[in-house]
Amino acid sequence: MKIVIPGGSGYLGRLLTRHFGTLGHEVVVLAREPSEPGHVRWDPTEIGEWVSALEGADALINLAGRSVNCRYDEDNRREILASRVETTLALGKAVARTGIPVWINSSSATIYRHAEDRPQTESEGEIGTGFSVDVCKKWEQSCMESDAPETRKVLARTAMVFEPGEGGVFEAFYDIVHRGFGGPMGDGRQMVSWIHAKDYCRAIEFLIGSSLTGPVNIASPNPLPNAEFLRVLRREMHTRVALPTTRWMLEVGAQWLGTETELLLKSRWVLPERLLESGFEFCHPFWDEAARDILASY
Repeated sequence: MKIVIPGGSGYLGRLLTRHFGTLGHEVVVLAREPSEPGHVRWDPTEIGEWVSALEGADALINLAGRSVNCRYDEDNRREILASRVETTLALGKAVARTGIPVWINSSSATIYRHAEDRPQTESEGEIGTGFSVDVCKKWEQSCMESDAPETRKVLARTAMVFEPGEGGVFEAFYDIVHRGFGGPMGDGRQMVSWIHAKDYCRAIEFLIGSSLTGPVNIASPNPLPNAEFLRVLRREMHTRVALPTTRWMLEVGAQWLGTETELLLKSRWVLPERLLESGFEFCHPFWDEAARDILASY
């Protein structure tokens, strides 16, 4: 296959490029600053020569968007939203011209409400409120409302993806536990939805070959409360010290690090209902085994 990945120079894009490349597929990355073979320069604010890179493609996987690991001030909010909506609108025009059969548009599991009472699925999940949710809603809307009726569109509502390597979310959790702050965050009851990087890549591959359309949750079928999630990671890291971090401590730390506590305190209890119903099988469905597999690479 020929697979085009806008925004593919980031963490998830590198995972997918390696995965599909290993399988022998051609991967074309659309990047603002191309740095490697197979990268094509693009300016998503206008339709230009980059559209030709989509010609003959079998699938489009849109990952373009500014990192949300920042403070949500006015400027950052504007950039986070525009970097997703404007690029997706531009891709919609390009897809309409080139007729790509499958368009997988990235989204986030954070689109669901803070949930400690019951899991959120595609069929029964409740959409939340707030800035992050609004971004996801507009991001998904800009994809689904694009004028490309012959293209099958999938909204990949992705949980945190874990794999060793610089820039990944596992590295952040590893450092927290390694420094002795691996106790519960806040009250520790908030659910952590996660997925092993291998299963993330396999799920995207599965979606390309499936007939699914619309929202699909990409997450392990076994999320855990934050306190249990960290307890398992401490055990696998053989770390005994586990200082808890209260909400006010996290607020101070988030300001110092230039990020938001929502990334740690929101309860994301997301289940991959549609993947499971379609026959997808996870390689790493449980956190203890997944963490052990990831740590083996350290």
